[in-house]
Amino acid sequence: MAPSKYGYSSNFTDDLRARLSIVDVVNRRIPLTKKGQNYWGCCPFHNEKTPSFSVNEEKGFYHCFGCGEHGDIISFTMKSENLDFRAAITELADMAGLKMPEYKPKPAAQIAREESYFQIMKNAADIYSQYLYSSDGTHALEYIRSRGFNDEMIKKYHIGYAPKNNIISTKFINSKQDTLIATGLCRRGDYGMYDFFRDKLMFPIFSANGQIVAFSGRSLDGSEPKYINTSDTEIFHKRQTIFGLNFARDAIHRANRSIIVEGQIDAIQMQCNGFGETVAPLGTALTEEHIAILCKSNRNITFCFDGDGAGQKAAARAANIVMPFVRDNSEIKFAFVTGGKDPDEVLKKSGPDSMRKIIDNATSLVDFLWEITNKNYNTSTPGGRTQAEKFLNDLINKITDNNLRREYNHEYNAKKFNNWHKWKKNTENTPEIKLPEIDSLAQNTLIYIVNKFPEVAERYCDFLSTLNINYDNESVSDLSFDQSSAEKFIVSLKIKKYLEKLNNQKKEMVIAGLSGDSSVIEKITQIDNEINKSIKKLEDLSSI
Repeated sequence: MAPSKYGYSSNFTDDLRARLSIVDVVNRRIPLTKKGQNYWGCCPFHNEKTPSFSVNEEKGFYHCFGCGEHGDIISFTMKSENLDFRAAITELADMAGLKMPEYKPKPAAQIAREESYFQIMKNAADIYSQYLYSSDGTHALEYIRSRGFNDEMIKKYHIGYAPKNNIISTKFINSKQDTLIATGLCRRGDYGMYDFFRDKLMFPIFSANGQIVAFSGRSLDGSEPKYINTSDTEIFHKRQTIFGLNFARDAIHRANRSIIVEGQIDAIQMQCNGFGETVAPLGTALTEEHIAILCKSNRNITFCFDGDGAGQKAAARAANIVMPFVRDNSEIKFAFVTGGKDPDEVLKKSGPDSMRKIIDNATSLVDFLWEITNKNYNTSTPGGRTQAEKFLNDLINKITDNNLRREYNHEYNAKKFNNWHKWKKNTENTPEIKLPEIDSLAQNTLIYIVNKFPEVAERYCDFLSTLNINYDNESVSDLSFDQSSAEKFIVSLKIKKYLEKLNNQKKEMVIAGLSGDSSVIEKITQIDNEINKSIKKLEDLSSI
């Protein structure tokens, strides 16, 4: 790769562009609004009232239709903050969590070495493809066809077979041994060079721009591990490479989302059955780098995992990883395969329509986090609720947008109020108790307050739970209460209900006195004192 115009290797700057979304970088300086496929704001480089500054997240550039300024994250940081090149990339590196390297031009020898790696990988893929259709590869070809792959699919994804003998080290006998080892295709043993992949069904791993950078080999004899991948090399970094992304990029743009599944075969079958936006991590090692790369194409992600315990754990881990990337324009969902062990089996047994139902019925991030919280902690106890709240807070605090983080807190506060503390009266196996009645206006007001100010409702939960109201109804009118007014309403209602109770008690005492019970006089006096105190509290409250 050629040096940049500043005399530095462009490896690191390319890494910055891959990791950082230009929308995030620009949005720190000017507010952006999405319209169509682009984001728009007022240009920071000239005065304007009507936004003419366009940002394209997928392509990674900005353009102002007013003054003509154009560039990427580096030029924007330099121009908007008046920084030189090195200072700009230092700031961006800090934002991306990358360590600044020592910059120097990339040696010509390194460029030539990397080009030789790409050529060897391409030639190896051709050899594996030939062996899949040879007598040595008969069992591999039968297996991949039994998984629903036709010749067109095999050709498109360059699927091949690595024979049991050392075919690569033999075919590349004239190549330097160190070069072959550097590709990850061969290793050096006590008796010379040997192939890393032997008797494996071979899946080439492509970079985002379509170059073969590694391989994933699947065992055919039932041995474990089921898949082995090329180790990290100069041209392949597992944590930054997404299987199938080179085929999925256009489809992600069209579908306005990406789908992440667990394995290579699942990803290919999904792509070939109408879900072209599907990709997979290599193995189960989903990383922050993977999410960052996908978010540059689109921030809407549906994770599709197996419905077993391992799939649930993978989904929980994915939720933890994705939280720092959540924005107000993100739609993160979780789908779990039913009717089969994985997407490949569902597609073969029931077809694309059944798979589409699974994807369309995916659970939102908000609901999924709530579900796993309640599965992992005993929220019927104070200690369990405390642990659950810590778990939720740790996840929510990873959201970088303050406003969005506040909305997540509000959402979960309402859920905790309505579910963990049992505000809804459970009538099953409960004796019927005659409760004080309140008019519909007061009921609607309380429902509004509970859903709008759960922290206020929390303080008066004992009183609210006696009113036999279903607080789940969120369709009541907006009363434009502030928090102080909401609390004042609850307190005044509580006092009024207490006054009703006192007056009823007084009537009972008066009736008892008329019947000749002389002991009630002192009790009536005590009740009168309580009534006077309560009336005084109401008067004081109304004057606030």
